Amino acid sequence: MKPNSGTLVINIMNGGKAEAYEGIYQCTARNERGAAISNNIVIRPSRSPLWTKEKLEPNQVREGDSLVLHCRPPVGLPPPIIFWMDNAFQRLPQSERVSQGLNGDLYFSNVQPEDTREDYICYARFNHTQTIQQKQPISVKVLSTKPVTERQPVLLTPTGSTSNKVELRGNVLLLECIAAGLPTPVIRWIKEGGELPANRTFFENFKKTLKIIDVSEADSGNYKCIARNILGSTHHVISVTVKAAPYWITAPRNLVLSPGEDGMLICRANGNPKPHISWLTNGVPIAIAPEDPSRKVDGDTIIFSDVQERSSAVYQCNASNEYGYLLANAFVNVLAEPPRILTPASKLYQVIANTPALLDCAYFGSPKPEIEWFKGVKGSILRGNEYVFHDNGTLEIPVAQKDSTGTYTCVARNKLGKIQNEVQLEVKDPTMIIKQPEYKVIQRAGQVSFECTIKHDPTLIPTVIWLKDNGELPDDERFLVGKDNLTIMNVTDKDDGTYTCIINTTLDSVSASAVLTVVAAPPTPAIIYARPNPPFDLELTGQLERSIELSWIPGDENNSPITNFVIEYEDGLHEPGVWHYQTEVPGTQTTVQLKLSPYVNYSFRVIAVNEIGRSQPSEPSEQYLTKAANPDENPSNVQGIGSEPDNLVITWESLKGFQSNGPGLQYKVSWRQKDFDDEWTSVIVANVSKYIVSGTPTFVPYEIKVQALNDLGYAPEPSEVIGHSGEDLPMVAPSNVQVHVLNSTLAKVHWDPVPLKTVRGHLQGYKVYYWKVQSLSRRSRRHVEKKILTFRGNKTFGMLPGLEPYSSYKLNVRVVNGKGEGPASPDKVFKTPEGVPSSPSFLKITNPTLDSLTLEWGSPTHPNGVLTSYILKFQPINNTHELGPLVEIRIPANESSLILKNLNYSTRYKFYFNAQTSVGSGSQITEEAVTIMDEAGILRPAVGAGKVQPLYPRIRNVTTAAAETYANISWEYEGPDHASFYVEYGVAGTMASRQVDIATQGWFIGLMCAVALLILILLIVCFIRRNKGGKYPVKEKEDAHADPEIQPMKEDDGTFGEYSDAEDHKPLKKGSRTPSDRTVKKEDSDDSLVDYGEGVNGQFNEDGSFIGQYSGKKEKEPVEGNESSEAPSPVNAMNSFV
Repeated sequence: MKPNSGTLVINIMNGGKAEAYEGIYQCTARNERGAAISNNIVIRPSRSPLWTKEKLEPNQVREGDSLVLHCRPPVGLPPPIIFWMDNAFQRLPQSERVSQGLNGDLYFSNVQPEDTREDYICYARFNHTQTIQQKQPISVKVLSTKPVTERQPVLLTPTGSTSNKVELRGNVLLLECIAAGLPTPVIRWIKEGGELPANRTFFENFKKTLKIIDVSEADSGNYKCIARNILGSTHHVISVTVKAAPYWITAPRNLVLSPGEDGMLICRANGNPKPHISWLTNGVPIAIAPEDPSRKVDGDTIIFSDVQERSSAVYQCNASNEYGYLLANAFVNVLAEPPRILTPASKLYQVIANTPALLDCAYFGSPKPEIEWFKGVKGSILRGNEYVFHDNGTLEIPVAQKDSTGTYTCVARNKLGKIQNEVQLEVKDPTMIIKQPEYKVIQRAGQVSFECTIKHDPTLIPTVIWLKDNGELPDDERFLVGKDNLTIMNVTDKDDGTYTCIINTTLDSVSASAVLTVVAAPPTPAIIYARPNPPFDLELTGQLERSIELSWIPGDENNSPITNFVIEYEDGLHEPGVWHYQTEVPGTQTTVQLKLSPYVNYSFRVIAVNEIGRSQPSEPSEQYLTKAANPDENPSNVQGIGSEPDNLVITWESLKGFQSNGPGLQYKVSWRQKDFDDEWTSVIVANVSKYIVSGTPTFVPYEIKVQALNDLGYAPEPSEVIGHSGEDLPMVAPSNVQVHVLNSTLAKVHWDPVPLKTVRGHLQGYKVYYWKVQSLSRRSRRHVEKKILTFRGNKTFGMLPGLEPYSSYKLNVRVVNGKGEGPASPDKVFKTPEGVPSSPSFLKITNPTLDSLTLEWGSPTHPNGVLTSYILKFQPINNTHELGPLVEIRIPANESSLILKNLNYSTRYKFYFNAQTSVGSGSQITEEAVTIMDEAGILRPAVGAGKVQPLYPRIRNVTTAAAETYANISWEYEGPDHASFYVEYGVAGTMASRQVDIATQGWFIGLMCAVALLILILLIVCFIRRNKGGKYPVKEKEDAHADPEIQPMKEDDGTFGEYSDAEDHKPLKKGSRTPSDRTVKKEDSDDSLVDYGEGVNGQFNEDGSFIGQYSGKKEKEPVEGNESSEAPSPVNAMNSFV
């Protein structure tokens, strides 16, 4: 042990083993008064054992399966910290898929090929011994399997569906759930029947670990972890029980008693399970300690009665359960001591006026002395709210004044005697800065001075300190510190900043600051124009009941003449603090006669105005209260409107405060029924703005007036207004409702007006409800949608537009007032006549042969009547650029298809098709089709093959989109794989025509070969010269974006290489011809359909060239853009490409 100390030192640096000192130690301190003992101190040596050698087999696992690499570290003291690294001492990355558990094992929710490695190494770090132990490397090989099977979550730890966890109060609760599955499961935590504690809950290890700090018994319960992926979920419930080592509720405290007194020691502790309380005296269990008749043990309390000096002892309270124990010492000291005052005699206290003063009187004695304070030599005992007496004997004067200075006597007494002590109190005047430093703007190289004049108590010695920007002044001889000022010579830009003077005394400190701004010297002095200074010396004279004269002295106009003065007033009686505009006068005038209202406590202020702006307001004038008088005016905006059928609500705008002209403002509300009552009914109400008259007839006119009055009398007689009592719903419906159908979509409705007495309110108009019952052509009902038309005022007719032809309608009429709608008139039925039908829903032309075409159509969406027939008109488009003769055919209404025969072969026809009712023909739909040239292009079924329908050429849905210099043309094609396409167009005003097919002529083929050769030579020359200007062939663009399925054909194929398929018998793929950047805007090609068979979309530029090329794909693709990739050529009268 150390000399003169209770400290025990164990030193094994010079030899010896730590294990030899392992055990439980306890310190005991003893004197003649008793013995105190310490808590048990446990000494255990730290251990960092080596890993047990084991043979580790390589882990082979299939891709997607779960895996656990066990660490199993040696048991150390304290437990080691576990982490996983590789051979390069790099930490292995962890994620939601791969993570380390609380036990140190490495968990794989599912393995991936990149997990294959031979250096998974678990390390254990023993911090106390500063050593790290390494486990043998573990090898993992992931076997790839295709496909990888997805699996729903399964918990790797903990196992089973439930588990239990016990944690001690105040500790950190750690709960863990790690799941296997593919895709990697996500973990979520909930507490059954409650919420996770806020501010104490944390999630770690990618939410696999739930951490709750500072747990208490309230945290007990069931915690559920849920692992979920797209295939399903699993869960585990952990039942948590929070136990508690003993903790103090009331620890025993030292007790000082005098002989014969009573007292008690209380030792109360709590825990889970509840701790056992045991007592010791002087380190010996109280049951075997010497008996003391003055004490009695009652559980957690020792009761002392009539103690004697021999009862002094040290008592120990031990509270223990299975999780720990508490030990506390309490000294019971039985003393018989007369009072002693520990505060030095005649101690001087100095305080600043208006601050608290604390006068000490530390004392000791047994029994505990009583303390009393006196002021002066023969003063009386101090009592009252101006003093505060503290338990330690201190006297507090919360607000010390100069007259608090003097001698104060503290007296301590008990039954063994008394003692007193005097202290002195001096109250000093506070230190004040009577002239503070002011904001300064100074030019460079100038001189500036800041003043700081102070006033202080003459008995205190002040010290003055100057600071710049809260730091010391620069060490520069330009800074001169005087007794009450700071002067800066030859000012520079660096002197810009905030300067503070601080005055310190032994009792207080005050400070004040000012800003110095350094500016450049102006080249020439400039006249400064500013707003005027406020007027001053306001004076009221010539006081009368309704007027007064106000005069003032103008302030400095600051180089801009004052143009006018604004006078404002404050009503201190009704609206204190609110200033109102009174009047204004010219700038040359300094007096004004002001009109006043009765019963207003006036104050006035004046504001000067010049071209720069308004001055600050002057100081207010003295107040002037005018005498009260009768009100001069009555409330405004008087109205009478009923809120219910049997009442009249009278409202008005109340008078403002100064308009009342006197106290006791009230209102006299009067009313009588117009043209009915002779006498007025009146009531006087308080200063409100509404009165409700009940029991009135429904919607009758009333004469109303509201008169103001106060304690001095009434205002002048008010004017009368007309109001109405409350409205009610109309009583009757309009009669004699008639409907005149003007045409198939418009009708006119008439009605007789209802009597005004039955409206029972302000007539607002009439509402016509009408709805379609059914269509006469379809005989089918649908959801009834009522429509409403409102006709304002006292109208007796209205138009119903937008009706559907050949339909049955119903309508009724209702009158409307301010309360709502009245009853409906009886439903009136009317029918609209037939109209012309809409166009047929579709027209398809199929099965082209040498001399026939098949037409199919759909009936109109809106027949608008009974269809009588269909009209088909068609005409050929011949080779003379003109339309041929027009043929018209009438088709019965019940037909939906027609085969046209005896047509010319290889001829284009244009068809016009519409439907008819008895009223007339509807809008027509047009379509074009071509009969085939010969039967060579028709694929015949092979001998012995099943019945196969021949495939005829068909072009549908030709659409155009024109721009300034080009036009896009698109269509949809179905038919034989090898086909020639012709695009025909002409200048506006000319007729469409067909060109002769010259593509099959030998001379044309030879000419095209020669042209192709010349173009090839020109391309080579252009390429060499890198001349990119002008036009270039589409072939060059196609080569730049070559598609493996699009290659040019040889010249002897008889077609242009740029636009033909690479294989002789390969059909055109369904798709669109796209521009050379292989994109076509979808919105520009939506009309192209490829829904039937093997279709082809085509687009041409106005000059006849393709915008794009065959895509060669089998499915429709999104298309983006149809702009031509080359400059457009001039418009030709007629072009044709094959």
